[in-house]
This record gives sequence, structure tokens and C-alpha cells, in this order.
Amino acid sequence: MASARQIRSTFIEYFKKNGHEVVRSSALVPQGDPTLLFTNAGMVQFKDVFTGREARDYKRATSSQKCIRAGGKHNDLENVGRTARHHTFFEMLGNFSFGDYFKADAIRFAWELLEQYGIDKKRLMFTVFGGDKTLGIEADDEARALWRKVTGVSDDKVLGLGLKDNFWMMGDTGPQGPCSEIHYHQGDHLPCPEPRCLGPACDCDRWLEIWNLVFMQYEKKTAGGPLERLPAPSIDTGMGLERLTAVIQGLMTNYDTDLLRPYITRAEALAKKTYGKDAEDDVSMRVIADHARASAFLIADGVFPDKAQREYVLRRIFRRAVRHGKRLGIDEPFMHLVCGDVVDQMGADFPELTERRPTIERVTLEEETRFRQTLDRGLKLLDEEIAGLGGGKQIPGGVVFKLYDTFGFPTDLTAIIAGERGLTIDQAGFDAAMARQQAQGEFAGQDAAVNDLYKSLPQELGKTEFLGYEGRGEQGAGDIQLILVGGARVKSAGAGAKVEVVTKATPFYGESGGQIGDTGMLETETARVRIEDTQKPAGDVVIHRGVVDSGMLQTGQRATLMVDGDRRDRVRANHSATHLLHHALRKVLGEHVTQKGSLVAPDKLRFDFSHFAPMTEDEKRTVEELVNEEIRANEDSRVDVMAFDDARKVGAMALFGEKYGDKVRVMRIGRQSVELCGGTHVRRAGDIGLFKITSETGVAQGVRRIEAVTGAGALEHVRRLEAELGKAGAALKAGPFEVADRVLKLGKELKEREREIEALRGKLASGGARDLMADVREVAGVKLLVTRTEVADPKALREVGDKLRERIGSGVVVIGGADLAGGKVALLALVTADLVGRFHAGKIVGEVAKAVGGKGGGRPDLAQAGGTQPENLDSALALVPGLLA
Repeated sequence: MASARQIRSTFIEYFKKNGHEVVRSSALVPQGDPTLLFTNAGMVQFKDVFTGREARDYKRATSSQKCIRAGGKHNDLENVGRTARHHTFFEMLGNFSFGDYFKADAIRFAWELLEQYGIDKKRLMFTVFGGDKTLGIEADDEARALWRKVTGVSDDKVLGLGLKDNFWMMGDTGPQGPCSEIHYHQGDHLPCPEPRCLGPACDCDRWLEIWNLVFMQYEKKTAGGPLERLPAPSIDTGMGLERLTAVIQGLMTNYDTDLLRPYITRAEALAKKTYGKDAEDDVSMRVIADHARASAFLIADGVFPDKAQREYVLRRIFRRAVRHGKRLGIDEPFMHLVCGDVVDQMGADFPELTERRPTIERVTLEEETRFRQTLDRGLKLLDEEIAGLGGGKQIPGGVVFKLYDTFGFPTDLTAIIAGERGLTIDQAGFDAAMARQQAQGEFAGQDAAVNDLYKSLPQELGKTEFLGYEGRGEQGAGDIQLILVGGARVKSAGAGAKVEVVTKATPFYGESGGQIGDTGMLETETARVRIEDTQKPAGDVVIHRGVVDSGMLQTGQRATLMVDGDRRDRVRANHSATHLLHHALRKVLGEHVTQKGSLVAPDKLRFDFSHFAPMTEDEKRTVEELVNEEIRANEDSRVDVMAFDDARKVGAMALFGEKYGDKVRVMRIGRQSVELCGGTHVRRAGDIGLFKITSETGVAQGVRRIEAVTGAGALEHVRRLEAELGKAGAALKAGPFEVADRVLKLGKELKEREREIEALRGKLASGGARDLMADVREVAGVKLLVTRTEVADPKALREVGDKLRERIGSGVVVIGGADLAGGKVALLALVTADLVGRFHAGKIVGEVAKAVGGKGGGRPDLAQAGGTQPENLDSALALVPGLLA
């Protein structure tokens, strides 16, 4: 029986032999696509190729794309584990033609490969587009005829279906077209709700769709506009590896295939239960199997569990798996073990899993440990709220939000627990609470502000040639292709105009990969432009943003471009330092450390990385020293351009969130740091000069941030530290290396003085040398002690009051403390236990407090109050005998 790996390999190799470029899977986080939360189909990474915005050096491609369908409109998480084929993570096998072959070859390729797999052709049916009058499109008789010709099947084996089933659209605009699906008959023994099964058009499980061939032959240029035929029709096909594997391995459920069964086996061992013996236990094991794959792959692509958008989807998936583990009786953290199995099973085909294994295991262990700690407390709160509902059947939205915000309960988890107890949740109330705290709304994605004009530039102008790698790379020339003023195209722009300029070639680096854009000057025969920023808002087109200082700038002119060299050198030093810092952090903290973001500016660098605790002073010092050792070693930097897969083989680190082409730049800084990077760097490590960490903080769960300075910036930072140390030394009358000892000594002296002051306050509050018990008098047959002290410290009064109450035996004690300089009064009233029924300390002290501009109260036996009129304290205390009488 063929394994899933063999099935995947057979697919890729078949299309490779048929002239297709093998393209590696893109990341689960789409780059430059504001419409998608996650990559959810094989065609996503080719979207710009289909629309013509991007050109590649091949016309045919094939891939096995990792996909996530969860969150957003894919909100059926509760079905995962309960059906045979619902998944959050899956692989999409696909073959693509960009204006090359069309229906005939697509159908022929599909049929030949299915025959190679040995799938029983008698079990197959094919659907084609049956036409739609509203669109004015005829039935796809061409595809129907091709299926009959290629396969030899009878006409009743080719079914025509409508717009909903067999017409594919990318969106309101863009390429679209009819599609043809291949369906596999699983057997009539499976139940069907219809009196007579409708075949592939039916919603039952008898027929399983295994492959969809999309024939992109139309384009809608405007929303609501007409469909127009594409001059070069294209092909986009998709086949789920999980479904295909189940069919080839003769299994009725994807979970029994070797893609998922190993994780169920692990769940069996952890829970000490047997799969197949209890339906609900089986659901829990399938949930763990599916969610472990999704968790491992998402973390490998840089998504960590948290409360925002993609991160929240992962948290929901992960915590659902943990709760199902608890339901199975798994009482210790386990998901890091199952995710480790995912790395073992799939790391050979997806090397990012192996490379980021320490991160995957560390993140999952931390998240599960944290969730288990809050789960019981959250459940206790939920139980209390449910008990307080009385006969109510809905948990308030505020409670649901508190469980989400404080205890990390995804709303669907709260809904499940509520449902198990016959209750619902107030979703609208939760949404309102969420909106009040976070005005984040729906997923907006990245680069949402990039307008249609920017998006059209790569296709119109082509890639901007970057000259910044050559020599010093600070000066070059290029023809002006485009001038924008206020977002509109212009032929020319005069002095004072704020412009965006595109040239055919430039030495200016457009902001990307954390490195900010260059500044400098652009000159032509007729104009001089001060460049204030450089950006890459869409594709590889570089846009220079600046102000025309003088003259008239015109399109078509030859321009000389000059980068601010001093600023570029400082940026270069900071960028190279981030590479050395990354390597040092992994060496000191562990291989779970990976870059999560960066900012490379001329005055500083900022580096975000995965780690789960604040760094100690020793760790920071060691990291700093490792970086400076590399700087002092002053090794030559080295750049190699090679294929992406070759770069991974030589150990180059690929960074989260970056989109890499087929050819990549491998940057070696110092003796050991090797990363994929398109930025500008120092020629030798020694050019960095000096590296100094200025701060280390936390920015999100599992993400730390280091800010640092290099070169002249580091020297300036050291000088500022010296100046501050000098000021402190002068104030303490100590040398710079004696300041710490002097501060420690002063701290000890201060604590001794505080203890002395505390003792003196107590002595003063108790009357000093005078015995306060001498002021005891009898009122209404009760001993009463009313006294004044010059200490308004409540703690001191309480200590004295407790002693006096003990000494008086039976009676009432009222003490007033005055701080004339501070304008404060402290009052204390105590009633012995035998008199609590007759007198109330809170009421007594409350009346006295009114007379000194304050208020207060307390228990019947002890009460405290305060005031702001110490000059009235004597007259206020004189009220006490009357209050008792």
C-alpha cells in the first residue's frame, strides 16, 4: 500500500516530467494579500501570476501547498473530529498553467495520473459546468466531450451542474471560469437522506470529490461588469492529499490514513484508551490529531497563540485540543509531544518544521501549561456564574468576555461548556464588550492601504533594478518611469511639489525586511529632488518619496541618484548587528529563539524574538559579549546567490514572515551567522564598531524585544552612561567605581533610620514618658480613655490602641493623632468585647471625624477615620463623653 509521502511524491514527479516547475509550498501567512487570513488553497501564491501582475520564468507549475481553513468564514471548528474529512490543516496538491496548456491537457494529465495511482475508474464520475443564463455562458460541452474522449466513459458518467457547484470565481473581479470535478464512489452502503441518491450532486458521503480542475477562461475587470474572454486561458487544479490518500489506501476516513493515524496512536497511549471503543473518545483523539498538525505548522510559520486575529485562531485550535485531552483524562501537558510527532512525520517534506522544532515544542508547552493553570480557575468562575443564573438559560456576555480576557477561554469553548449544561451564551453582549476594549473589527490583513495604482505598477513598469549591492552602492543612474503627485500620475512636477518617483534602476533601498528606506538626492538636468523616504508598496517596484527642491522634474529624464552615505553606513551597521545578535541569542537562550520582527534604523536597532521569560543580566551580558567578539574578529562579510533549497542545505536561516523567491541572497556576517537577507550590510564585521544593548522587554506572549545601538551610537550611549555615573558620584562624593557601594551603604543607613523613626513614633503615640492610663475616667458606668498624641500615623495608633484596650480590661478607648505641619488627623476608636452591644466604635469615630473635616467608620469593636483639620482635634475629642452618655 502506497504511503502518503509516496502519493505526494508521485504527484509532484508526474507533473515535473510533464514540464512543470516544482514550486515549494508558500507560508501559511499570505504575503501581500489583504483578503486572506491564511493560505487556504494552492493557487494563492500564484494569484498575481494569474492576474498578470507578476511574471515568472515558467509557464507550468506544480506544488503541494500547506493550507489552513479556520477562522473568518471558515468557522466550523466544531465539525473537526466529528466528520471523516473536516480539517483545520491540510495539503493541497495542484498543477497550474499560466497561459500555456488548457482543458485538453489538464483533463489528460488528471486521467493519466489517476490511472497511475491505480484508482478504479469504474468508481469515478465527472462533473462539468452546465451553463448559466444569468451570466450568459453556455454549458461546457467541450469539457464533457474531452472527458468522454480521454476516459472512454459513457455520457451518463459526466454530470452537468450549475453555477454554485461548477463555476469558480476569485472574487468580484479577476479571472474566473467553469470547473470540472472528479468524484469517487465510496459505496452505496453509506447512508443517504434522499429517497434516491443524486450522485456527485448529493450531500451524502457516497460520492467524494477528490480533484477540482478550474478552467480560467474569463475575466471580470470591474465589479458588476461583463465577463470577457482571457487572451491566454489558464489552469488551476486542487486535490486534497488527505482525501486522495484515503481513497488510494482504501479507507473511509482521512483519520485512518498514515497522515493522521500516528497522532491518534500517540493520543491512545497518553490517555491509556483504545481508539474505536467509545465514540466521544474517538472524537477527542481525532481533534488532537488534526489540531496538533495545525498548531505545529502555524508556529513554524511564526504564528504564536495570542488574542489578535491569526494568533487567536491558533489559540482556539490549540486550547480546544488541550480541553479534549483533559476530557480523555490526560492530566499533564501533552501537546508538545504530539506536535513533536508532527515534526518527526513531516519534517523531511517541510524542513521549516525541523528547523523550528525547539520553538514549536517550547511554545506549545508554555501555552498548555498556562492554559491548564487558568482553566480550573475559569471553570470555577463559570460554575459560580451558572449557579447565580437561577432559572436563566444564558450566560451574560460580560462573563463570557471576562473568561476570554482574563482566563484565555475562547468564546466557542465557553459556548461548548454552556451547551453541555443546557445553556447558551450572550454572543451579542460578548461582541459589545470586545468592541469596547478593542476597536479591531474584522481581519484587515496586511498592506490593505496599497491602492490599485500601486498594485498595477509591477505589471506596467517591471521590477526596479537595485544597484545598492554594487561597490559601495550609494550612487547610480536610472530613467524616470513615473511621477506621482498626490497619488495621481503627472508628466512633470515643479519646485515645492511632494512627489513619488519610480526609476528603472536605483541605489536606494526600499523599506523591507525591517530595514528602513534610504534618503538622499535625485538630480536631472532640470531638477533637484530631496528624497526623504524609499518604499516598496507593491512587488519589486521601488518608489522614492521626496520634495522637488528646484527646477522641473519630468518623466523620461535620466536621473542621477545619490544615497546619504553616512546614514546608509549606520543603517548597514545596525542591520548586520541584528544578524550577529540573532545568532548570539540562539547560542545563549536556545534554538527556540527565532526572529519575530525587527527595525533597522540609523540611530538604533530593534529585534523581536521568541522567548518566554525576561533575560537575566548575565544572559544579556553574555549575548553582548558574543556579538562584540564577532565584531573584534573582523571577518569579511560574504554574499552568495543560490537556490532557496540549496541555501537551506548550507544552514541559512529563513525568517518568519518573509517571502523568498526561487533565488535568494545568503548573507554571512562574522564567523557563524548565516541568514537569507536582501538588505544592505557591512563589508567586514569590524565596521559595526561596538554593540551595546540598551533595553530588553516583553512585547507579547512568548515574544521579547531587544533595543541596541552600534558604532557611534553605542559610543554616545556609553558617554551618556558615564556622564550620569559622574553626576551620581559627585552627589554621593564617591568615585565612579564606588557609586554602587555607596548607594548600598546609604540604603542600609536609611533602613536603620526608618526603624528608629518607627520606634520613636510608637513611643510618642503611647505618650512618651507619660502613662496614658492616667487619663482614664468613668462615664455612664464605663471606663473611658480619650487621649491626643502628636503622631498621625494609623499604624502607630493601632499598635498603641491594642495595648491600651488590653490594659483597660473593659471600656472604650479613643485616640486622636495630629500632624499640624501636614494638615492631617488620624482617629482610632476601640470597644472591648463585653461592651460591643452597648457602644459601636464605627459610629463613635464617625461623629468625631466630622468635627475635624473627615469621615470614617468600621466594625463595632474597632474603627478608624481621618481628617484635615488638626486645629479642631481637641474640641472633637471633647465630644466623646457626650456620645457615650
